[in-house]
Amino acid sequence: MTSTDAADNWLRLADDVRAWVVDDPDPSTADELAALLDVAVQAPATTDDPHAARQRARVAEARADLAERFSGLLEFGTAGLRGAMGGGPHRMNRAVVIRAAAGIAAFLNGVLAGAERRPRIVIGYDARHHSARFAEDTAAVMAAVGIEALILPSPLPTPVLAHAVRHLDADAGVMVTASHNPAQDNGYKVYLGGRVVTDAGQGAQIVPPYDAAIAAEIARVHSVASVPRATAGWTVLGNDLVEEYIAAVVALADAGPRTLRIILTPLHGVGGRVASTVLRRAGFTDVMLVPEQADPDPDFPTVQFPNPEEPGAIDLALALAYATNADIVLANDPDADRCAVAVRDPRARTYHGADGARAEGWRMLHGDEVGALLGELVASRLAPAGSPDPVTTSDRPVLASSIVSSRLLARIAADHGLRHAATLTGFKWISRVEGMTFGYEEALGYCVAPELVRDKDGISAALLIAQLAARLKTEGRTLLDVLDDLARRHDLHLTDQLAARFAELEQIPATVARIRQSPPTSLGGSPVTSLVDLSTGVDGLPATDGLRFEMADDTRVVIRPSGTEPKVKCYLEVIEPLARDASDEAVGAARAGARHRLDGLKTELAALLGL
Repeated sequence: MTSTDAADNWLRLADDVRAWVVDDPDPSTADELAALLDVAVQAPATTDDPHAARQRARVAEARADLAERFSGLLEFGTAGLRGAMGGGPHRMNRAVVIRAAAGIAAFLNGVLAGAERRPRIVIGYDARHHSARFAEDTAAVMAAVGIEALILPSPLPTPVLAHAVRHLDADAGVMVTASHNPAQDNGYKVYLGGRVVTDAGQGAQIVPPYDAAIAAEIARVHSVASVPRATAGWTVLGNDLVEEYIAAVVALADAGPRTLRIILTPLHGVGGRVASTVLRRAGFTDVMLVPEQADPDPDFPTVQFPNPEEPGAIDLALALAYATNADIVLANDPDADRCAVAVRDPRARTYHGADGARAEGWRMLHGDEVGALLGELVASRLAPAGSPDPVTTSDRPVLASSIVSSRLLARIAADHGLRHAATLTGFKWISRVEGMTFGYEEALGYCVAPELVRDKDGISAALLIAQLAARLKTEGRTLLDVLDDLARRHDLHLTDQLAARFAELEQIPATVARIRQSPPTSLGGSPVTSLVDLSTGVDGLPATDGLRFEMADDTRVVIRPSGTEPKVKCYLEVIEPLARDASDEAVGAARAGARHRLDGLKTELAALLGL
C-alpha cells in the first residue's frame, strides 16, 4: 500500500468515526471516540526529539485503536454478541445493541406476520456495567414496533431468563450477559421459542439458519437514528417469576438426607441469592457464601477471569472450605449457567506449602467428572443398570454430550439401556436433542431438567450434586467413590484441556490450519489411527472448525478454536482398562498412570501449538 493509499484510508476512517459519533445515542462512548479522533487527526511530528517521538506514538496508537474499533460491526452469530465494551461498531455499546435489537424485532415481525397474537420477547440482564441499560434499549426497540416486551425485575441468572422463555410462551428471549468473560466485556444471548421454534429446540439459544437471518436484518439497519424507540410500553415482570423458577428447581429435589456443609460462591455474579435460596428451601441449612464474592460486582475484584475453570478463581472458596471443615464447594460463574464442584480428595494431599486447602487435597472436579456423576444419577432414576434390552427403540430417553466431552457418558447410557447423542460444542446444540433427559459439556455446563430450562443451568445442577453428596455422606461414601465405581464398570476415563490464548485473533485459524496441513502421525506415544476434519461435517453433525485425533491406545484429542474466547483449545482423553473387581489401590494406580499419560500429551500438544 502506498503512502497515498494509506492517507486515503485514514481519511475515510476518520469520516466513518465522525458519522458514528453523530449517530451514537450514548454521550460517554461518543465522547470516548471523539477524544480518540482528536489525537488521531494530529499530524505526526517530524522532529527527532523525545517529545515528538511520544506524540507520534500516541497518534499511531489512536489510529490503530480506531481502525480496530471500526474493522466491522461486532459479529452476530450463534453466540449472539460478545465483546469488549466501548465506542465503535466492533464494541459492545448502546449503538450496537440498538441495531441488534432492531434486527431481532424485524426478524420476529417477519416470521410472525399475520399471527393472531403479536410477538412476545422476554429480556433478562446481569449485573455487569451497562447491562440494565442494554436491556432497556432492547425493550424500547421492541415496544416501538409492536412487540410485547417483558423485562425481568432485576439482575438475575441466565437460567431464570431461559426458564421464562418457555414458561411465558415467549417467541424470543434476550439475555444481556458476558457470562464468564472478563469485566471489560458484555454480551447478548438470543433464544427462540414460542411460535418461532416449536421442536425440541424450543426455548434454546439460536443456531443456523436463525443466526444468519437475524444478522441479515441487523445489516439492513442504516443508523441508530433510523431505529424507532419507545419511551414506555414494555412490562417489568414481578418477583413471582423468580419464585416460580426457584419452586420448579426445588421440586427436583428428592427426600434424602441433608446433612452437608456447603461453601457456595457466585464469583461476584448474580447467582448467589437464587442458588442459596434453592439449596436452603431444598433442606440444606448449612450453606455459607464466600463473603468476598457474595454480592454482584461488575469489576470482579477478587478474580482476573470470573470463570471457575481459571486457575485461582475458586481459591477463596477452597480456603473457606478448609477453614470450616466443609463437605463440598459449589461455584457458579457470574450468570450462574455453569457449576463447578470441589471436594477433598485424600489422593491429592501434598503436605507441602502454605496453602492449607490444597495440602489437604481440596481440588475441583473436572467438568467430565461432574457430567458422569450427574449422568449416572439421572440414568439410574430412569432405568436400572446391568442388562439393557438389546433392541434399541427411538422413544428411549437420551443422554447427550458434546463431541469434546468424555466418552464415558455414552457407556453410562448404554449400561442403563438409554440412548446417547453427541453434538457440536455448545448448549445451543445439546439442548435441542430430541428426547434428551440430561445433557452436559465438559466446560461445566449441565442440563438436568430440560423441561424447565432448555439450556445449561448451574443452579439446578448444584442442587442435584448437593443431594447426591449428602446421600453418599450418610453411607460413609463420597463423590470420588462413585467415580471409582464408574471406572471399574466402564474403565477409567481421564480428561484434561490445554488452551492457547492468542492476542492476535488471526493466529487462531492459522494455527488450526497449520496443524490440519501437517498433522502429527502419533500422539502420546501411540500411532494416530483416525484423523477426522470436523470442518467437513461428520457423524451427521454440521461442519465446525476443528480436528479429532484417535490413537491406537484409545487416546483421543480434539483441537478447535474457542467459540467465546480468543483461544485454541485441545481436549484430551485417555482410557485405562480396569477390572470390575479392581481394588482401591488398582484404581489409584490407573489414575496415576492416566495422569502421567495426560501430562506427557499436554507437553507434546503445547509444542505442536507453538506455546
